Amino acid sequence: MEIWAHRGCSQRYPENTILSFTKAADLKDLTGIELDIQLSKDRQIVVIHDERVDRTTDGIGEVGQYTLSELKKLNINTGNKKKEKIPTIEEVIDLLEERIKEGFLLNIELKNSNLPYEGMEEKIVDLLHKRGIQKSVVYSSFSAVSLEKIRKLDSTAEIGILDRKVSDCLYKLKGGCGASVLHPYWQGMDLPVERIQEYTVRAWLSGHLYPEKPTGTRLNLKFLEKQGITGVFLNEPEVYIE
Repeated sequence: MEIWAHRGCSQRYPENTILSFTKAADLKDLTGIELDIQLSKDRQIVVIHDERVDRTTDGIGEVGQYTLSELKKLNINTGNKKKEKIPTIEEVIDLLEERIKEGFLLNIELKNSNLPYEGMEEKIVDLLHKRGIQKSVVYSSFSAVSLEKIRKLDSTAEIGILDRKVSDCLYKLKGGCGASVLHPYWQGMDLPVERIQEYTVRAWLSGHLYPEKPTGTRLNLKFLEKQGITGVFLNEPEVYIE
């Protein structure tokens, strides 16, 4: 079973921050990190999940209404005096570069389903090729159109199609969106394992995020494996690795 850090170690630390990614990178047997990208007003690739900054920062408004320098002025609460900032994708790559050389993977979700960012696919593919890490990246999105663009830009890319049900993921994949991997919600396994056993199936969870306290509950990974799930994106991967 692949174990991925969902937005970094996002149960104990603020999601999609250098802090949460650093904690995840310290986990020796972790498969990789999942993160989300959007574009700033001046078209810089930034790492943040929500289309608005309200929930995770002390700002208000849509990510795309801010320039990068303006986004960098926003604070992310860590529970102590040191605040985190919204990172750029390049800052994250710089942080993880040595781990990537060791086989560490990145799952980059393009947050373009609700508010499409024109040209984001070209920008991220070009950047990853320039950095020479394109073979260490999985692209994912709920948008089949976006993934179709990724496939045209990089014929060898690993691409995961996101949806709530594994049946809908499979439907989109067979519809020609360019995906090769299924990324359903962990409780959306509505097909018999025989239908999906030829695919890599990485399941995502919503779960509890910082600053909510850990619940102490654990997933039964053996049960998920029997359903055909081959990997999971977890907010608290450290308790499974430990």
